[in-house]
Amino acid sequence: MTKSELIQQLAERNPHLYQRDVERIVTTIFDEISNALSRGDRVELRGFGAFSVKRREARLGRNPRTGQSVQVDEKHIPFFKTGKEMRARLNNGA
Repeated sequence: MTKSELIQQLAERNPHLYQRDVERIVTTIFDEISNALSRGDRVELRGFGAFSVKRREARLGRNPRTGQSVQVDEKHIPFFKTGKEMRARLNNGA
């Protein structure tokens, strides 16, 4: 599902809201999650999952095309861990 599909479904389920307002709400939520992660905070949505940032150490990598060794800098990556209810829903089909 894409962001626009999500907005469309939410707008259809909430006919009392304008689609532009639903789009603003969804964008604001995503922006706030991104801002929290960029500050190093953890975002937990009970029953859904938790977003956090993990740090990857600098390392020596390999260029797959040439086989030459390259230095890969340290980086921070977003990480998502599903919540207990989400896992149960996916595995039990509920």
